[in-house]
Amino acid sequence: MKVGFIGVGYMGRHMAQNVAAGGHDLTVFDIRKEAADELVSGGATWGNSPRDVVNDSEVIFTSLPRPENVEEVSLGEGGILNGAVSGKAFFDLSTTDPSTIVRIEAAAREKGMAMLDAPVSGGTVGAEKATLCIMVGGDKAVYEKYKPVLDLIGSEVMYCGGLGSGAVCKIINNLIGLSAGVILSEAFSVGVKWGVDPQTLFDAVSKSSGNTTAMRGFPDGLFSGNFEPGFQLDLAAKDVGLATELGRSLRVPMEVSNIVQQRYIAGQNRGWGRLAAGAVARVQEERSGVEIRTS
Repeated sequence: MKVGFIGVGYMGRHMAQNVAAGGHDLTVFDIRKEAADELVSGGATWGNSPRDVVNDSEVIFTSLPRPENVEEVSLGEGGILNGAVSGKAFFDLSTTDPSTIVRIEAAAREKGMAMLDAPVSGGTVGAEKATLCIMVGGDKAVYEKYKPVLDLIGSEVMYCGGLGSGAVCKIINNLIGLSAGVILSEAFSVGVKWGVDPQTLFDAVSKSSGNTTAMRGFPDGLFSGNFEPGFQLDLAAKDVGLATELGRSLRVPMEVSNIVQQRYIAGQNRGWGRLAAGAVARVQEERSGVEIRTS
């Protein structure tokens, strides 16, 4: 099958490599051409624009940082919908808000193209190992047709319902995980300031009811002061913002989520936006006067 991939950064390049390894013909585009060098040297075709990728492909995947990037790549000059799109399918693997998805899908449908939201969870490690969870919303028949390609990207591929359902599942998932990161930093700062070693705290909590996925990266990340991305704090702030915006649109009170969002914004204001999302703990470290580090 001829597959197009737009956005081959931290996540996208691994997903695209796994699609190519599955035997599909791959055409790629990224705003930074050098990001695609490895893929092109491995046999992928370079497209000079999103439109070129679409023209050479049956199904197209986008993996982009922000909803506005997805909208520009889809609707802008030289974008996906400027190509020959009738009968083709477009899956957005990004974390995009439902309202943006609905706008793009309506424009795609007018031109005879199917568009589905298919955000992924599992980070760069999951992208590399093809163990991502992929949450898909949209036309179920289109989902089933292209599920074999999705299976090359993730080990947990699930149909969530109508258009936007995948996006909502992903936004809720990220809100939970990122909120846990904030409360974990507060909890650990208390224990460390009292005098307990961070690794001891980690071991105790890991074996108890407080165990959480959000804590798994602590030994190689927070405890050693390693905040290399990974998933950037800027994107974490964006995703929590998508959740609180969704809550406002539905008139759902989200007091705790708003506090979490402000904590990530505080990290951005300190210039840590390009560090890993776990760097949000540094805000708590500053305020509490303690570093959560092992020797």
